[in-house]
Amino acid sequence: MNKDAVYPTNIIGAGEVGRAISVDMDQNAVYQTNSFYWDTKGNDFLGAIVLPYYGAYVSEEKCQLFGDVSGKRMLEIGCGNGQSLQYHGERKASELWGVDLSEKQIEKAKLQLKTCGLSAQLLCSPMEEECGLPLDYFDCVYSIYAIGWTTDLEGTFRRIASYLKKDGVFIFSWSHPIHKCVAAENNRLAFKKRYFDESWYSVSLDEGALTLSDRKLSTYVNALAKSGFVIEQMIEESDEDIMQSRNDNSDFAQKAKMLPVTFVIKARKL
Repeated sequence: MNKDAVYPTNIIGAGEVGRAISVDMDQNAVYQTNSFYWDTKGNDFLGAIVLPYYGAYVSEEKCQLFGDVSGKRMLEIGCGNGQSLQYHGERKASELWGVDLSEKQIEKAKLQLKTCGLSAQLLCSPMEEECGLPLDYFDCVYSIYAIGWTTDLEGTFRRIASYLKKDGVFIFSWSHPIHKCVAAENNRLAFKKRYFDESWYSVSLDEGALTLSDRKLSTYVNALAKSGFVIEQMIEESDEDIMQSRNDNSDFAQKAKMLPVTFVIKARKL
């Protein structure tokens, strides 16, 4: 991408929210920028995507990727406000663990779980870095709309594999990369960005900014394979029942009927 390129973008799973400017990736700068935003305005502006939803118009109630979690040790990468951990705690998971880049999100998760009478081991750390999590320990590691924030995808997947027992399951969701390239314009969908462009960009938002990279779907698949995972299932269809139940006729809903806006992958550690 041209270093000075400016184009409209979607941040997590809705319509266009800002103008993206290509930037060089500096890991520490990305940590500082993104953690500050989630410490301050993250939930107010972007909201929170939590189980049973994997993202826009995709639900665990329909997909049933986790199955019975009773008695299982669960780790969430990017645990946010703790509601997805709560979801598994209420389904009798034996242990709840969570990692998040933002101190504020960790505080929210602690309060959320305490209010529900649940306990969890919560750590504030970038997902890419060593943070003291036990190895070969978890039955399931999952990430709901968080894995795309990583600055090192292969390194993160290798760490996740190290946390899992043999045959352990890794489930994650993120904004579908094709969705990030297409914008609604005059009642039509138009490409605004090359699908193959994985360069890093910054978006200025309300009282802050975020830094991201839009990776190709093949990048996620190949990184999983290199990290010792085999893919068992992938979901990218929007759920028509959810759209109908919400009576959603927004531009975003119309877009979701034509192309995938969320993808979910279930993989198993070999």
